[in-house]
Amino acid sequence: MSFKKLGLTPVLLETIQKIGYTEPTSVQTQAIPAVLEGKDVMATAQTGTGKTAAYALPILQLLGKKEIKEGVKRPIRALILVPTRELASQVGKSIEAYGQDISLKICTVYGGVKFTPQVKKLESGVDILIATPGRLLEHIKQENVNLSKVEMVVFDEADRILDMGFWDEVENLLSLVPKKRQTLLFSVGLTKSVKRLSEISLSKPKKININNQGDFAQKVTQMIYVLDKNRKCELLSFMIGSQNWHQVLVFTKTKQSADEVGEYLEQSGLKTLVLHGDKAHSQRTKALKHFKDGSIRVLVATDIASRGLDIEELPHVINYELPGDAEDYVHRVGRTGRAGNTGTAISLVCKEEKSVLKDIEKILGYALKVEFYEGFETKEWIQKEAKKHTIKAKIERSKEKKAKKPANLKSVQKRKEYQERKDQKEKFMKNVQKEKRGKK
Repeated sequence: MSFKKLGLTPVLLETIQKIGYTEPTSVQTQAIPAVLEGKDVMATAQTGTGKTAAYALPILQLLGKKEIKEGVKRPIRALILVPTRELASQVGKSIEAYGQDISLKICTVYGGVKFTPQVKKLESGVDILIATPGRLLEHIKQENVNLSKVEMVVFDEADRILDMGFWDEVENLLSLVPKKRQTLLFSVGLTKSVKRLSEISLSKPKKININNQGDFAQKVTQMIYVLDKNRKCELLSFMIGSQNWHQVLVFTKTKQSADEVGEYLEQSGLKTLVLHGDKAHSQRTKALKHFKDGSIRVLVATDIASRGLDIEELPHVINYELPGDAEDYVHRVGRTGRAGNTGTAISLVCKEEKSVLKDIEKILGYALKVEFYEGFETKEWIQKEAKKHTIKAKIERSKEKKAKKPANLKSVQKRKEYQERKDQKEKFMKNVQKEKRGKK
């Protein structure tokens, strides 16, 4: 199917063609017509499936149709809520690109930066506002934002918003927007909190469920290396250096781990920057910029980068530590293998993380192949292998193999019958010989 069949205007079709979009993704095919018809939408789809365009394109078309009066301050007509500043920035840039030929004003607000520039943009009038919940409420308290004219509300990465503890903020914001509105909810997973949010915010929604785990498995080569915890940094540095990888995203579980790994890699001679919540916005922006343009080889990050970081041709993702929440594995690994490209995702797993690995496999629906990296095998494994090469061990294995081997009833029965025939034949021959001796 082409974008032309989804009901988009020639202006938008021309723009997305310039951007390089040729065919809509599954979520776009289902969501765009529904949004254009004015329906509420509840869509669950994995990362990298094109959710931003699925809601942004129809919003631009619907808002662009209405005449804008000159000299009158533009009210906020579309509110897009996102969990992190990185995703807010990415969504803002995407919508500006999609709407480059439509006269709508777009503004992005998030924490970690100064208020004044954001206030100035808000004062000049905004059609579409992209915001993180916390910073948006700060602007509302200072009366910089009025949501009374909002026509459309979007929850992008709704599960992440709620996982980060923004439930009270979301409820507060819903009370400030008109009840008569169109609401679009996009999420990676359908958690209990997401279901609850859909119940209080959506009205007879069009439900869309895109399961792309199969595509995910085909596009991303997933590798698990088991090793001792204290050798992870050593192996990580060795892999990147020896294989001459030039763009590697490394995920850690904590900020402290990110700092420690970043320092180790930097001392190893690999150009590395670190990204986590304690870093200033300017540092985070700088890190992402240098990683995208190839100025640094490695970006070490916490799960703050597992969503909202869009690099189309990122070749390698490495889980230095498995995430605390098994579902975040999919988001992390989903940073590679995007936009039709292939990628490699490597996880360094120690003995203490095996239970998390099992949880990840449950979510994926298939088992991941566990391997040892030559020269970095665990001590426990090396000791077991050493035992295998002794004569005593070989004898014991042979005995165990025979003991464990299930008996074949048919072959046992045949052997028994053969032995009985043999015994009868021997008995007969003995009798014959006995009779011959008696005659003599």
